[in-house]
Amino acid sequence: MRDFLVLALVAAGALAALRHPWVGVMLWNWVSVMNPHRLTYSFAYNAPVAQTAAIATLVGLLLTKDRRMSPMKGAPMTYLALFVVWMTLSWAFGLDPQDDFTQWNKVIKVFFMIFVGMALMHSKTHVMALAWVCAGSLGLLGIKGGLFTIATGGGGRVWGPPGTFIADNNEFGLALIVTIPLLRFLQMQLTSFWGKQALTVTMLMCAAAALGSQSRGALLAISAMTLVLWWRGKSRFVGGVLIAVTAVVLIGFMPDTWTDRMNTMKTYEDDGSAMGRISAWWNAWNLAFHYPLGVGFNAARPELFARFSPYPDDVHAAHSIYFQVLGNHGFVGLALYLALWIAVWRSATWLRKHSPKTPEARWCADLGSMCQVSLVGFAVGGAFLSLAYWDLPYNIMMMLVVTRVWVQTKGWEREILPSGSWWRRLPGLAVPPAPPQGKLRDAR
Repeated sequence: MRDFLVLALVAAGALAALRHPWVGVMLWNWVSVMNPHRLTYSFAYNAPVAQTAAIATLVGLLLTKDRRMSPMKGAPMTYLALFVVWMTLSWAFGLDPQDDFTQWNKVIKVFFMIFVGMALMHSKTHVMALAWVCAGSLGLLGIKGGLFTIATGGGGRVWGPPGTFIADNNEFGLALIVTIPLLRFLQMQLTSFWGKQALTVTMLMCAAAALGSQSRGALLAISAMTLVLWWRGKSRFVGGVLIAVTAVVLIGFMPDTWTDRMNTMKTYEDDGSAMGRISAWWNAWNLAFHYPLGVGFNAARPELFARFSPYPDDVHAAHSIYFQVLGNHGFVGLALYLALWIAVWRSATWLRKHSPKTPEARWCADLGSMCQVSLVGFAVGGAFLSLAYWDLPYNIMMMLVVTRVWVQTKGWEREILPSGSWWRRLPGLAVPPAPPQGKLRDAR
């Protein structure tokens, strides 16, 4: 039954994408972020659902009458384009392009659909829909993981969907933490009391599941995010008390084995996993001096560790977005990667500064603020995980860049939906009523 349900939803989304290709972007991101097919047990598990979403979106892109398409909507997209070009050069002139092709092909598909999404998204409808798709997808997984953590008393380790970017417990823990601020943003847009409470429970379940992943990087990430939230709160005293109580309850629930694992951060010299990371970081740092273009998508080669790591027998993946990019694509690749996220952060800052001046755009300030909190979590937790090409941060970039253009062009003046449009009823989407006269324009 689960297999039929997933394929039915994919088929319905693909058909809708033929007429409204932005729906295909949402379908692609649902499949990429949540990976619902990986939660099935039969024929849907390996079904080409992502390929179906991509093809339907591209066909819809060719058929659409919307002529506002342009993927290059700001500095972040320019840096992303340059990063993709440099990344491709690193692969093509790397140590083993043939062996690395599978990873390059996987990554290039992610970035290609980012550009497709940027070409199609230009309205508040699109931004809110993407926020609900991303936060809702991981929120549901967080509820599942949170219930598992409670049922096992914190003794069982929470894992992500198999065969995905976030399959490992560490990656999954960070994914849930990055999701919590997005859920908070959506909660801020709701007027329904029960809707707000449902999202509060979802955020708590995500936090419990993140702790249940027993990831030390996830703990550092949620600590950094909590500090930012507390600092930006209207009442730091009240906020501090609420945060402290929540932390005590959640951490107090975890067993001694969880506490013992978290305490290993103080004695990293005795931890094999930590020393493996240090070995990989030294390898990446030295590689960047000897291979200006980078080595491709696999820097964890025994022959490279033998030359460039002080611990040659400890061959280990980078487990850091920064050293992952440095080892794969060299100093230029890392510079482009960092410039990309600095530009994204500046877009969020711009929204926080300029949006409150306009009543119709105040939600944009909330988005900028909460996205920055998510980015802090990703920047801190990502320092210990190999997630440089993971979808969700780039989806956050899409939301911020599209929203900034929407504010700059006064999108609220043109975004008027017919009253019968089903997406008008999207929670948190406040759209002005259609005028009694004049031509109505949809938000395709």
